[in-house]
Amino acid sequence: QVRLVESGGGLVQAGGSLRLSCVASGIMFSINAMGWYRQAPGKQRELVAALSSGGSTNYADFVKGRFTISRDNAKNTVYLQMNSLKPEDTAVYYCYSYQYRGQGTQVIVSS
Repeated sequence: QVRLVESGGGLVQAGGSLRLSCVASGIMFSINAMGWYRQAPGKQRELVAALSSGGSTNYADFVKGRFTISRDNAKNTVYLQMNSLKPEDTAVYYCYSYQYRGQGTQVIVSS
């Protein structure tokens, strides 16, 4: 059974930082591409960042230079370091790998 469990969301002021974590089980983590997407109320889902098993990264333009995706294969964990947060970053952030996704973690950025 595949499980992706996110944590690390919360309330932060604009300009602040958060680090999201996603622990995966039931998949061969080290060879799987992983990523994060987000969805704000009333808005479409947006890809935030993706990371291949080989270490290649892909970021949405609206987070480039502010967010960093990384992985620790020994811990089956993918991270999303979010710096210089803006109110428009407020959303539920989901970890995903192919067709699997976690339950999401809420990020709220106050102005």
